[in-house]
Amino acid sequence: MNQLLEEARAAIWAVWNRRWLALGIAWGLCLLGWLVVALIPNSYESETRIFIQLDDVLAEQIGIGSASRARDIDRIRQTLVSSVNLEKVVRATRLGDAVTTPAEMEAATTQLGKEIAVESQGENIFEITVTIGRSDFSDRENAELAQTVTQRMIDIFREENLGGARDEMQQSIAFLNEQLAEREAELAKAEEERLAFEAANPDLVGGSAAIASQMSATRNELRSVEADLAAAQSALAALRGQLASTPRTIITANSGGPQAALAQAEANLAALQARGLTPEHPDLMAAQRTVENLRATVQRSGPGSGGSLNPAFTSLQSMLVEREANVQALMSRAAALRSEIASINSSLAREPGATAEAQRISRDYDVLRKRYDDLLNDREQLRLRGDVESENSAIKFEVIDPPSTPRAPAAPNRPLLLAGVLIVGLGAGAATAFALSKLGSTFATASQLEREIGLPVIGTVSHVFTPAGRALRARRLKYFAVGVGGLGLLFVILMGLEFVQRGLMA
Repeated sequence: MNQLLEEARAAIWAVWNRRWLALGIAWGLCLLGWLVVALIPNSYESETRIFIQLDDVLAEQIGIGSASRARDIDRIRQTLVSSVNLEKVVRATRLGDAVTTPAEMEAATTQLGKEIAVESQGENIFEITVTIGRSDFSDRENAELAQTVTQRMIDIFREENLGGARDEMQQSIAFLNEQLAEREAELAKAEEERLAFEAANPDLVGGSAAIASQMSATRNELRSVEADLAAAQSALAALRGQLASTPRTIITANSGGPQAALAQAEANLAALQARGLTPEHPDLMAAQRTVENLRATVQRSGPGSGGSLNPAFTSLQSMLVEREANVQALMSRAAALRSEIASINSSLAREPGATAEAQRISRDYDVLRKRYDDLLNDREQLRLRGDVESENSAIKFEVIDPPSTPRAPAAPNRPLLLAGVLIVGLGAGAATAFALSKLGSTFATASQLEREIGLPVIGTVSHVFTPAGRALRARRLKYFAVGVGGLGLLFVILMGLEFVQRGLMA
């Protein structure tokens, strides 16, 4: 502890021994630092906050709401400090008074972009901060310019949302109208080409898919017709057999004549056969000979020589005519279907590239039609969105805090800088004096001398001042006090001037 106190005393003595050097360095650094601080222009900051309302029931109901508006807000936030908008601000304020060339305009917009900050505070609030500190403007002009630039940024925000959005909507609709006109012309040309091809190749209408479908349908129908025809022919053959075994006339007991006798003989023969007699039985053989003789007699006398018309025979004849007509119709339909299939096959064989051409024409027409319908739908949705945004503004905003009027500079913190320069100047002077003492060969205390030479120090000789020396020492102390006091007084004057200047701005 004693050694630390001794080192402190030695350091103080070293600085005090070279106090004039320390004071001179402090004055020099303070004057230079305060001059630099004085040359730093004051920067004035103006802030404003804007609230953006996204709620729109109608827009959300028709599906053009929150997602699209969120993208618009994000786009505005990113483009608000774009070079185009910054150029608008430069031309609308005093910043553009001295701008005459494109290079100067580019430099002015670049500098202004560094002085503007747009931040999002939550989902619906934006804060615009403008900090202006130009050395060629006075403090009042910088403060007014900061507020003017902030107000201009609000105006640009309004233009981007109201006018810019409507202009962009109109340009988009005009572009879609141009695209629709082009697609309509292409669609009309493709339709004319399709109609001309269909007129020249009616069998290939619709392309290969349609032809394959038509061929499959025709073959299925042919198979169905052929099945119906086979069933009808089978029924017709059965009906003809039934008709052949049905007598044209009916012989009754009251009819008389050969046919009546033939009917009676056939009845007797049937009765004998029903009894189970063998063909070699004499009674059965006699009955058969009787039937044969009577049939020969009936044939000689003619079919209409006796009996009445059989109603069953007449009915069967009517059914026979109807079924023959049905069979003929089915045969005609089957022949027409075979002819149609042969025509399609012959067309495909005769025109090997016609199928591919039909498919290409059909595909091109379908693609153009789909594109046209999609563009038409997009245009209607865009137009509806524009109408909704015109009637119910899709993005509504209001200024929460108007652009503030700067009353005090935001930067630099001149009182703190002035105090810092004073502290640095005094510290640098003291440090320089202490460093020079270490470079010399003098010792502040006897103990330092003992440690340095390694020998005991018997005693020290005190410095005795004469009356003239004491008077000179007193004068020098007064001069030193005046130097230190002058430095402090200058610091107080600079601080006072700073606060007076701030009061005048307020």
